[in-house]
Amino acid sequence: MFQFAVAGPSGFDPLRLGARSLPLRIAFVLAGTLVLALASRISVPMVPVPITMQTFAVTMIGALYGWRLGTVTVLAWLGEAMVGLPVLAGGAGGIAPFAGPTAGYLVAFPLMAAMVGWLAERGWTGARLVRSFAAHFAANIFCLVLGGAWLATLIGTEKALMLGVVPFILGAVLKSALAAALLKALAGKQIDTP
Repeated sequence: MFQFAVAGPSGFDPLRLGARSLPLRIAFVLAGTLVLALASRISVPMVPVPITMQTFAVTMIGALYGWRLGTVTVLAWLGEAMVGLPVLAGGAGGIAPFAGPTAGYLVAFPLMAAMVGWLAERGWTGARLVRSFAAHFAANIFCLVLGGAWLATLIGTEKALMLGVVPFILGAVLKSALAAALLKALAGKQIDTP
């Protein structure tokens, strides 16, 4: 049976998901998809790819939920989008976003959650501010590489870099710093349990 283990060797589990029942973990998955949908609504319209808070939410879910539950949550959110729910940037849903300019970024999202969650479980979060920033920033850069590579197949490499990668680098730095700061604050609030 698939286990939704969340706390790794570092013990970082501020939401206490490691001690929660399966139904409660499922509720956290649903809550996470709602957070992702709301983060998608925080958007700066750009062409061909908008700036959103999606990547921030994806990496935070990875860090807070762990790599397994975080990945499941992001996949559930993408599943909601595929069946037509308006949960992506600009209220998009359906299959079209998975074949258009944003497809590479969407494919990267569950991998980002897995990457940050895996690193968080190994101590790259919480009180370790620099490592936490590095984990989030690496995931954001991975997303830009994958998203930019797909976009390049549609509009060419130079345009993809100028429209789908470069404008997002400063945002990646800022979102990664915000994530690391919030997780450091959460680590300070974590109560040790036997």
